[in-house]
Amino acid sequence: MNLRCAMKGRRVLTAAAIVAGLLLTGAGCGGGGDQGESKASSSSSRSPDKDDGAGGHKSPTDSGDKVLATAKDGDITVTVTSAQRDPGGFVTVAGQVTNGGNSSWLGADWQSNETELAGNGGSLSGANLVDEKGKKKYLVLRDTTGRCLCTKFSRLRPGDSASWFAQFPAPPDGTTQVNFQVGGLPPTPIQISQG
Repeated sequence: MNLRCAMKGRRVLTAAAIVAGLLLTGAGCGGGGDQGESKASSSSSRSPDKDDGAGGHKSPTDSGDKVLATAKDGDITVTVTSAQRDPGGFVTVAGQVTNGGNSSWLGADWQSNETELAGNGGSLSGANLVDEKGKKKYLVLRDTTGRCLCTKFSRLRPGDSASWFAQFPAPPDGTTQVNFQVGGLPPTPIQISQG
């Protein structure tokens, strides 16, 4: 009988220790959840006051990104935050697009008019990099099924911003400056960094 009581006591103590550990872990992870939410909502409510210089608002994911270039076409503002040469022989260009207009935007005029890329819809499939010194134009890369290696946009409502990327064949190693262009945006000079 003593053995049975001892085993039962151990089980109760073990269960109590596990429950206490879970409660402490939950309190440590979830503590201040309301404060975190109020901080997040207060920072997002403050974000309209902070202008990233491109007419759009910084998102938490790109708060540390440096702006390489900004271009505007009507109500649409494009900010380029990185142009990185990757070891695989391509350049990845990324940034933000902001709709400063009164109607939704789909990026339809940014798609490529190449028949191979016709199924990409509103995307950066029509973007290109131009190496003026080397006199070469680099189009967006695509996979074997004709999908561009770039962002495909969903509806961008007025005042909204979205992150974007596009991958291009890499210019020669000595080329560090190219012009980025898509749709009706003017060609915008950007610096390529080594990845």
